[in-house]
Parts: sequence; C-alpha cells; structure tokens
Amino acid sequence: MAKLTKTARDTVPETGVADLGLFGKPLFEDPSARALARVGVVDVGSNSVRLVVFDGAARSPAYFYNEKIMCALGAGMSETGHLSPQGRTRALSAMRRFKKLADGMGLSELTVVATAAVRDASDGAAFRDEVLRETGLRIWVIDGEEEARLSAQGVLLGWPGAYGLVCDIGGSSMELAEISGGRVGRRVTSQLGPLKLRDLKGGAKARKAHITEVITNLKERMGAQRDRLFLVGGSWRAIARIDMLRRGYPLQVLHEYRMTPRAVTSTVKYIKETDIEELRVAAGVSSSRMALVPYAAEVLNRLVKTFRPKDIAISSYGIREGMLYEQMPQRLRDRDPLIEACRFAEAKDARMPGFGKILYDFILPLFSGASAPRKRLIKAACLLHDVSWRAHPDYRAEVCFDNATRANLGGLKHAERIFMGLALLHRYSNKRENARFADLYDMVDEKTRAEAEVVGKAMRFGAMLWMTPEAERGELRWFAKKKLLQLRLTPDMMPLFGEVAEARLNSLAASLGAEVEIKTMRARKSDAAVTKV
Repeated sequence: MAKLTKTARDTVPETGVADLGLFGKPLFEDPSARALARVGVVDVGSNSVRLVVFDGAARSPAYFYNEKIMCALGAGMSETGHLSPQGRTRALSAMRRFKKLADGMGLSELTVVATAAVRDASDGAAFRDEVLRETGLRIWVIDGEEEARLSAQGVLLGWPGAYGLVCDIGGSSMELAEISGGRVGRRVTSQLGPLKLRDLKGGAKARKAHITEVITNLKERMGAQRDRLFLVGGSWRAIARIDMLRRGYPLQVLHEYRMTPRAVTSTVKYIKETDIEELRVAAGVSSSRMALVPYAAEVLNRLVKTFRPKDIAISSYGIREGMLYEQMPQRLRDRDPLIEACRFAEAKDARMPGFGKILYDFILPLFSGASAPRKRLIKAACLLHDVSWRAHPDYRAEVCFDNATRANLGGLKHAERIFMGLALLHRYSNKRENARFADLYDMVDEKTRAEAEVVGKAMRFGAMLWMTPEAERGELRWFAKKKLLQLRLTPDMMPLFGEVAEARLNSLAASLGAEVEIKTMRARKSDAAVTKV
C-alpha cells in the first residue's frame, strides 16, 4: 500500500504560522499534511466496492467524493469457493468507473485494498489480474489481522486516544481489534460475515450454535474487553438506523451514535418481530443491505452478551479512513480532529480567517471555570462563528445549527453537536424558538442550553469588535459572585461600541442575569473611567 516516505513524514519543516495557544498550530498548513489534501482509496469488500476521495484538513478530512456499489462479490462463496460471477462483473465495471473518475479528478493514484472475498476465493488472483489488465489498478489483498488493524486505525482517526474493542463486520468476515492510548493491540479475524452465515446449512438453530462457538473462541483469544465497543461496517450502521427508528431518536447522524447493551437486545427483538420490508423502508436501508441485517443482528446480540461492553458506539470511520491514517505523520495523528476541521473551515470560508482565535480569547473570561472539554467546544464554535455568513440573513441561524449538528465532524458526541449548534444559532439570533429543531434542543438539559446561549451571545457581541491581531484588544471581565459583566475598551476601540454592539452586550448580560459596566482604558490599561449601564 502506498504511503508517505519516512522523509516526508518526519523531516519536512513546519511553516511559520503563528502559534494558536491552547490547541497549538494548525498542522494542515504543514507541507506533509498538505500532501494528504486529495487522497483516493478503494475498498473491495465482500458485499460492496467503494471509492472515497478525501479532501481538506488531513486530520479530519472532508469526503470530496464517496460512491458505493453493492456487488456482493462474496455471495455463494461458501458453496462454490469462487467469487460470484454477477458480483465479479459488477465489481469490474465499478473499477473501470472509479479509475475514470480518479483520472478526471487529477488523482495521481488510487490505493485499492481487497478483503475477505478476494483473499479467500479460488479465482481471487484471476480477478486481481483482470482488474490490473482492464484498468491499470493494482489490488492489494490484506489478511484478516491487517484488515482489523486498518479498521481500528479508522476509529482512531475519529477518536484520538480511544480505548476499547473495535468490531468491523463485512460481508464474509468479522474482525476484532483492541485499541488503547491511540495504539492498536491484539486483533483477530473470523468468518462471521452475514453472507457466509446466510449460506450456512442447518437453519437458525445451527447458525446460533455456530455464532456462539466462534464468538466464545474470539473472547478466549482477545481476553476481557469490558470497555467501549466500536462498531464499524454497513450492517452495524443499518442496525443503528433501526435502533434510532425504534427509539424515535431525533438526530439522524450515525457517527458517534450510542447504544446500550439493553438497547441492542431490544432492537434485535424488534427486527425479528417486524416485517422486514416495512422496516427497511421506515429506516431508509437499501434492500441489498437489509437482506443481511437479520444475520448481522444475531451476531451483534451474541457479541454484546459475550463481551459485555459498558457502552456501544457507531463509527462511520473504518478501513478506508484507516488507510488515510496510515499515511499521516504521528504529530498529525495526535491532533484534535474537531479543532483541525474547524480551523480549516475558518481558513476556507470565514471573512476574516484568524479572527476565531481572537474571539475565543475575548470571550474566554466568561468561561474560566469551564472544563477542558467544554472549552474545546467553545473554541470550535468560535472558529466556526463566521463560516456561514453567505447564507441568507433570515436563515443564517438555522443554517448554523444544521451545519453543526449534521456536519461530517469527528471527535464530537451527539450532545456536543447540539451544544455547538445552539451556540452558533445564538451567534446570529437572540432567540431559539424553532419548532423544526425542538426535539434536538431536548437532547441536552436546560443548563447546557443556557450555557450554549451565553457562548452564542458572547460571540454575537464579540463579532462586533473586529479586532486585528495587531490592535490593542478590548477585554471582557466576569465577576460571577457580583453578577457583574465588565467591558474594557481603549479609546481607539470605543467607536466600535455603537448602538447595535451595546444592544448585543445587554442581551448577553441578560442571559447571565448580570449588570454591565463599561471601562475606558487609557495608555497602559490603568486608571480607567467607569460608566454603568
């Protein structure tokens, strides 16, 4: 598999971008990170063949292009030993298309990886030769343990420093890998893919016995894994969609969706008791995927009962993202994917790139006692506070909320998406009455909603004071016990404090239940004149 050389990874000097304080320098400015700005990978799986072209900030990449074709290469392999003839024809057609698309996008190369179906089929080598002959694309066939490692690295792309057990299910296999401290540990592979389970002789009873035996063996090899279970793969995502449907869950974002072991038991039962076609339509799952869901549900049910994880998280990141992660320098892997993505969005779309950092420093005194995770979200919101300025003013607040809650961002829990969405909504609106979002508002408690409102209104006011990095900045001071909000401005800054700015400051104070005090700072920010409003 193609990857950056050691020289490109380790010795390319960083550019002279000014340090950004708490979260460091944005490494997408580094030449070694920019080398990953447009990376194309193809995953030839047992059930689907997918092309993904990553673009943007390398640590939290945007999906420039993403196309999946359900080929079912592994269908019938348990009986025949070779790839499905129909699937092989479709997969070859997909590879021709993907090569043409890559050429049109100007990609220098595509990294193509094949998993269980191609590695196990008697005609797998012949298929690889045919693809090379027809398209010029070389397929790298990886074994089960390498597949597990790459999938686990995909999880680490979204959750730096995550710990737990990664379970990746494909059409013909299922892999497990443990992760801890940002590293991949033990890993194993099995034949528990739903395509193979569907072909198993003996019906439901034989299938249950087989699943139990294999998973018991996997536990003996992996040891106790009682932390978080990360689920990777299309069948798991389909089950998560059904769990959302059963619960009436309002935020239809699969990445970071959480389930409890008890919820898995309830959803498996729900799948068994509901008409499969009715369920497919209601959950928005494709017919080819839905045909495999009952078999995958049986595996998940036994997996959860055997390993007994404390909670379960869906990861939209898997082997393809793991291939990108493989090419990253370690210093880039260690960065926060949320902050890096927000920095990139600001650099690309904000009217004054760099002002987000100034705004964060300006409003931070209001949140000096906040936890590091909360400050991280406030920082991200400040970086994004101006990226939606092109939206129509009547809908700008709504667009901001939508962007934060539904954007493709890693390292962000669903409740954190709502917090950021509310903060950015209040960046453009004093009020949040919107029936369309009411269910989403209720995903966080009133205290969190109130704090997000303060963040938003602080950004709304701070955005009125477009201070350049060279300017002597104004200051906000918050005296919580006195319920006093103090604004300190230099004479040069006072002209910016007009009627609209004053109204926004008063709105912020109202949300804090505070009085406002204005101080005009002289030469060395001392001996200030005081005005109360």
